[in-house]
Amino acid sequence: MPIPLSALPCTTLVNSTPQRALRSIAHTARAAKALPFSLHRTCPGSDHEAKVLRMVMFGKPGSGKGTLSSRLVKKYDVLSLSTGDLLRQHIAERTTVGQQAEAIVAQGGLVPDEVMLQVVAGKLDALRNRHWILDGFPRTLNQGKLLDTHLQAQNTPLSLVVNLDVADEVILSRISDRWVHLPSGRIYNMSYNRPKVDGLDDETGEPLAKRPDDNPEVFAHRLKQFHGSTSPLISYYASKPKSARMVTLHGKTSDEIWPKLEAVVRSSFPNLRERAVARRQHSLSDTFMTGEDAWVG
Repeated sequence: MPIPLSALPCTTLVNSTPQRALRSIAHTARAAKALPFSLHRTCPGSDHEAKVLRMVMFGKPGSGKGTLSSRLVKKYDVLSLSTGDLLRQHIAERTTVGQQAEAIVAQGGLVPDEVMLQVVAGKLDALRNRHWILDGFPRTLNQGKLLDTHLQAQNTPLSLVVNLDVADEVILSRISDRWVHLPSGRIYNMSYNRPKVDGLDDETGEPLAKRPDDNPEVFAHRLKQFHGSTSPLISYYASKPKSARMVTLHGKTSDEIWPKLEAVVRSSFPNLRERAVARRQHSLSDTFMTGEDAWVG
């Protein structure tokens, strides 16, 4: 019995046949009879919108969100939007939202979800056709629903939700070995991502430091907060199969998870471009490899 389109899951083809070949297959009379669905079906929304990366990433404290986001932004034409930076910018520029937030923070209060949404939405609305990753928002179920409602109203819905699944004991070991260059945020790990010179940043030569919260007691507290606030948010996105694609990536290190994340992004957003520097480095690597192969041969 033919399967109705509404019952089909939203899928992505990895290393798929080129679009021209797919069109030629789909338009033959024999294929039309044999296939109960269209080969061109995509996720809900227009074809153009479906190809724009609008991404949020979740994971326990120390799971590698910052490292993986930085790699994605460094290699591809993707903007990273930090809600903390956006809020500080609003406060510095004395905008209406910034003044509201500053008054609340000055009294030791938490900025309401609705105010944070205004901070974020003002930037996102200007990036309709740009690829972006949103960092630091949403963090709670209510924030997720507020963001979804706004983006849907703008016809710019989230297109990818990534959940990093790293075991607690792995993270605890990782943060114990972690050192940070505080001015830039560059992170090193003495187990698998050591600096060239122990204790010094690779690019500036400045000393590295330990984060005050990189200890078992603080980690246990932050982990409890994560499960209380973010876990319901992950369940919320997982229960909405017709909206953004959601993937869970497993691994012990960022190096292990990175190829999986890159494969998901490249297969889901084929029009995402590499930055010129990344393309040039890749081209040089190919040149050296070709030369080495020729020499060995």
